Amino acid sequence: MDKTWLKSYPEGVPAEIHAEQYPSLVDLMDSAFKKYPQLAAYTMMGRTMKFGQVDEASRALAAYLQSLGLEKGDRVAVMMPNVLQYPVAVAAILRAGYVVVNVNPLYTPRELEHQLKDAGAKAIVILENFAATLQQVIKQVPTQHVILASMGEMLGFPKSLIVNYVVRRVKKMVPAFELPGAVEFGEALARGRGLAYKAPKVGPNDIAVLQYTGGTTGVSKGAVLLHRNLVANVMQAEAWYMPALKKVPAGEQVVGIAALPLYHIFGFTTNMMLAMHMGGCNVLIPNPRDLPAMFKELAKHRFHCFPAVNTLFMAMANHKDFNTVDWSHLVISVGGGMAVQQATAKLWLEKTGCSICEGYGLSETSPVASCNPTDSTQYTGSIGLPLPSTELRLLDDAGNPAAPGATGEIAIRGPQVMAGYWQRPDETAQVMTADGFFRTGDIGTVDEKGYFRVVDRKKDMILVSGFNVYPNEVEDVITMMDGVLECAAVGIADAKAGEAVKVAIVRKPGAAKEVSEADVRAYCEAHLTGYKRPKVIEFRNELPKTPVGKILRRELRDKT
Repeated sequence: MDKTWLKSYPEGVPAEIHAEQYPSLVDLMDSAFKKYPQLAAYTMMGRTMKFGQVDEASRALAAYLQSLGLEKGDRVAVMMPNVLQYPVAVAAILRAGYVVVNVNPLYTPRELEHQLKDAGAKAIVILENFAATLQQVIKQVPTQHVILASMGEMLGFPKSLIVNYVVRRVKKMVPAFELPGAVEFGEALARGRGLAYKAPKVGPNDIAVLQYTGGTTGVSKGAVLLHRNLVANVMQAEAWYMPALKKVPAGEQVVGIAALPLYHIFGFTTNMMLAMHMGGCNVLIPNPRDLPAMFKELAKHRFHCFPAVNTLFMAMANHKDFNTVDWSHLVISVGGGMAVQQATAKLWLEKTGCSICEGYGLSETSPVASCNPTDSTQYTGSIGLPLPSTELRLLDDAGNPAAPGATGEIAIRGPQVMAGYWQRPDETAQVMTADGFFRTGDIGTVDEKGYFRVVDRKKDMILVSGFNVYPNEVEDVITMMDGVLECAAVGIADAKAGEAVKVAIVRKPGAAKEVSEADVRAYCEAHLTGYKRPKVIEFRNELPKTPVGKILRRELRDKT
């Protein structure tokens, strides 16, 4: 395969990575605990945990989990936002020889029941705020052991008492629940400290994580991520980020903002595990939707890395508190999870001086597969170049390489690609080619320099009188309008054309002029060819999104 993209690599970025130094994530973490015991690993609400403290706490929790009689390879669910207990729980589960099952804390009982059953999770570590959801399904799932965390318990006295009182009594964020036999997180640690921890032999081909896909396209499936998949992606991300991270003064600890949920694979790998490997510190943001609280936290820190999704970048850049934060030390802003729009990238660069570096990946690829160079200073609209040791190619409908210059389905081969879908060999076979490429379902193009571009998901493409309309293009155009904050485009049934374009628009608060339907139509007439222009325009207060910030186009279609 002709890897044309290698010619476009920044200076110093290798064509291949070598992840053999860490046979597993356990080895990666153990190395970090030995190298950086006195460095800050996580900070939240004024409380900092050093690497040595994470080492001790996770070892204790691992010993407690082993005392429950679980066997190597058993699945343990984690249902928490970005709180200090999350990285401790993940480290403990992996060090005990078990498999992490990341669970979205905002799941409904139906979604939680499906995931716990599908994964066969024997135990769960859960924040008490979501215990009422677990209570509704606990009798229907194989989960026998419950470890119950609270928002404040690791913040130290007296803050722990104050935070828990506010969360439980003032904000009433903990609905009443009954989970007989549940053990408090602190109690599990205390018991574990009196037990012997037995380090199991964990190797590259053992399962580390079952990362469930979002479920927006059907039944949620678990992507089987092996230890070697995740270790490789950490090493790939480190190599790719290095041109930007070189700007951090020598001897200064790299600090990243963990606003992305760590239970999402983007945050899991590029925030938590990469920082673990590099001795970096994560500032944990439990609720990035609470922008005033987030800005208040960010104002306390000197930080260098900020990974996020387009919607969060845009919401922050338009917020009145944006300038209360010192952005002058920011050297890398990574956009992923959804397309970064030009208007967002332009505004972020103007306000921070740091361009958004758009990357691309999926749960099935641990997640990062491609990224724009981290030393770039301009918006490209592309998903960048394949990472070291990674190949991308475009496939036609028959699964053959697409003709030069044609669009095709993006397929990925590399050490970060999953082993398959958990207990779904038929579905695995549908997405994996005979020569080891994972078919993403995304339609893309590639230019002569090796830069790939996503034009859209197969399922999201709108067919108007035989012409393909890609929602990303329509959205990118409309969000460039003054007075438009966000936009989503979907296809709707049309008697004449088969399908027509519908857009849902969120107006920008405080804009000099309120955008009208006539304004949008005039703008689209100037910037889009006829069949791409929206037939239906609606204005909304907000767009439906997943907890990670992806726009749920399906909901916009269903409400048509």
